[in-house]
Parts: sequence; structure tokens; C-alpha cells
Amino acid sequence: LMLDKQFGEAGDTIVIEDFMTGREASVLCFCDGTHIKPMTSAQDHKRAKDGDKGLNTGGMGTFSPSPFYTDDVKEFCEKHIYQPTMDAMKTEGRDFTGILFVGLMLTEDGPKVLEYNARFGDPEAQVVLPRMENDIIDVIDACIDGRLNEIELSFEDNAAVCVVLASDGYPEHYEKGKLIKGLENFEGKDKEGYYAFHAGTKKTDEGIVTNGGRVIGITAKGANLKEARANAYRATEWVDFENKYMRHDIGKAIDEA
Repeated sequence: LMLDKQFGEAGDTIVIEDFMTGREASVLCFCDGTHIKPMTSAQDHKRAKDGDKGLNTGGMGTFSPSPFYTDDVKEFCEKHIYQPTMDAMKTEGRDFTGILFVGLMLTEDGPKVLEYNARFGDPEAQVVLPRMENDIIDVIDACIDGRLNEIELSFEDNAAVCVVLASDGYPEHYEKGKLIKGLENFEGKDKEGYYAFHAGTKKTDEGIVTNGGRVIGITAKGANLKEARANAYRATEWVDFENKYMRHDIGKAIDEA
């Protein structure tokens, strides 16, 4: 990089980073510029294939909450990560209002920040928001008005699992335009707690077709992770399209632990 100038001037300076190991966890936070309120935790599966094999993707599935994000970890993050981040941004004159996505690595030396994103994470939000008991508009209004401290976030005492239905070949080469069947199966009161979140889809005269690598996020809730996982995988059978692909082990290791 530096001697052969493979990337031109971009190789003049390099950054050496720690290689951190441990469990990953994602925490989405509401922010009003001064106050920060973390939501319930989630954990993502990035690799394309079962057993965490294959290429990295934008996320093949998630579950919430993460059993590794304990009360002690939560307390540490609130004291040493979340609020200090808000305070530092305010000190720099960069008051942040919106959603702060904090990607954590739970190392042997304690929680460390892998990344920040200024948005709802996908598909993390698809297992976090269905468990939120607050009216999201009330919370967003409080963020805008700078009174987030008046809001007490509340989440259901249950679990949720999201399984991403992707186009076979993702994240490299895949075909689009495949007709999606069965979305009507998510309608009706008996299907409460089941969700089909559109990602790479497109509405056409023939119906809704695939239009991306990650097509639909199938989310289901349950009393615990095992039940939520069973419900989510049952719901994946309600939808079908040519070249449909998914991982079959989202949350499995945690479920069996």
C-alpha cells in the first residue's frame, strides 16, 4: 500500500486498529441533543450463510434482546459510552438530534464501540421497534423539542426474531424481478406479532416483485427467543418467490444455549 502506491496518495497514511473479539451487540438510541435514551438491545447476523460462513452482508437476520447485553453491561454503556458521546458532541457544538446506532463489541476488557451510525439500523430496528410499547411519534416529538428526559421508554418482556429473505447469490450476483407470493398471509388479527418488512421490493402491474439482494425481513415475536425464532421461521414459509434464500440458524446458538 505504501511502497507500491496501489491506492495512490490514499496509501501515504495508514491507520492500525485493534482486532477486537467477543460478542457483538447493537443498541439504538433516541437523542434530543442533550439527553439520550437507549432502546432494548439486538444482535445481528452478518455472514451470508449458515454457521457464520460466506461473505459479509448488510444483515441476514437479527434477534432481540441480546442475552449478553446484561444489566451490568447496560449500566456501563450508559455511564461510559452513551451519555459521554452526547456530551462530547455538544461540547464541539454538534448537538445531535435523531437516532444514534451504537455497534458494540463485548470484549474481555468490557464493552467497546465498533461503530456509530446516525440512523435506525436495518434489520435491527425490525426486532426492536415491534417490542417498543411507547408511541414512537411521542418519542420523536420529544427528541425534536429537547425534552426526551420526560419520556420513559418501555419494551415488552418478550423476544423478537427477524429472518431476512434474500435473493440467492446475494451479496454478489442475483436476479431481480421475481414475483413475490403470499404477502396477504400477514393480514388479519390472528397474525398480530408477525411482520413482513419490505426491503428490496418493487410494485408492478403484475404484483410486487424482488428488486434487491435483501428482499423482505420476516419478523415474529414470542414469549422468549426460542418461541420467537420458531414463529419467525414458520412465517418465512408464508412467502415465496423464485431464488428465495435465507439462513436457517438466526438466533439458533442462543436459542440452544
